[in-house]
Amino acid sequence: MAPKVQQTKAAKAAAALAGGKKGKKKWNKGKVKDKAQHVVILDQDKYDRILKDVPTYKFVSVSVLVDRLKIGGSVARVALRQLEDDGIIAPVLKHSKQAIYTKVE
Repeated sequence: MAPKVQQTKAAKAAAALAGGKKGKKKWNKGKVKDKAQHVVILDQDKYDRILKDVPTYKFVSVSVLVDRLKIGGSVARVALRQLEDDGIIAPVLKHSKQAIYTKVE
């Protein structure tokens, strides 16, 4: 068997760099949830829709208005207070964190 030919230092370094790890394994592809585009300034047609739709809901809360009408949470809180003052909805539970209303029969 013929003796092995010794590689130079530069050749060894090049071989070490060439055959290494391809990189760290990624465990997920990073599914990104779309950011909701909710209205933060109330225009006339959103206001009319609130006055038309909300009195028909059996259960009314900030999260219901945000989800169904695509408005911001602060706009929904103000709208609920206004509807309660007008007598369109009645409070079921009022708490500093969550307010629940129902339609007036």
